Amino acid sequence: MTIPATNMNIKLPEPTLHRLPWYLAYVKLVQAQGIEYISSTQISKAINVDASQIAKDLSFVNISGKTRVGYEVDSLVYVLEQFLGFTSQHRAIVYGVGRLGAALMHDSGLAQYGLEIVAGFDIRQLPQNNINGIPVYNITEFAQKRAELNAHIGILTVPVEKAQEATDNMVENGIRAIWNFTPYRLRVPENIVIQNTSIYAHLAVMFNRLGNVE
Repeated sequence: MTIPATNMNIKLPEPTLHRLPWYLAYVKLVQAQGIEYISSTQISKAINVDASQIAKDLSFVNISGKTRVGYEVDSLVYVLEQFLGFTSQHRAIVYGVGRLGAALMHDSGLAQYGLEIVAGFDIRQLPQNNINGIPVYNITEFAQKRAELNAHIGILTVPVEKAQEATDNMVENGIRAIWNFTPYRLRVPENIVIQNTSIYAHLAVMFNRLGNVE
């Protein structure tokens, strides 16, 4: 396998960043079948993204295909995993261990993509002091435990009325990036990374489009 150099400092357009994991998921399936080369046209047919768009997206990650052959599959998997940060371990905490927070702590697949949940925090006293082997602490211990665990990503799964208060606490105590599962638009300093994943917003889009095709 030829290992091309990667540039982790490239700032990609957000739509491209959203598409790269699609390419990786499909190419890993192809890799498991023992296929050595794949073209953007083949990827396009499988995931319904225009081949020229795929080629443009992949040009950002410093890998090029061979004429009439395509991309070397092993190299493409390696480069995408490196570029997307899936090969490094990023330590995270869950802030709000309700049903959604607990479900994320049970999701062992996240670790395969570089996200290691090392603790949960909640205002309530839970019946058990761990979920899936991951310790759960009271919110009052957040500052101390966050520092001990050296976690810099916070997964926010609290009720919407507590979202800003929880965010302020995390930022004040060393969290640098927040994966926000609430529908609340958080206010944070410019140096804090926010990734919003609002289930309700996605539902609204789906329902709206479903209504338009009925």
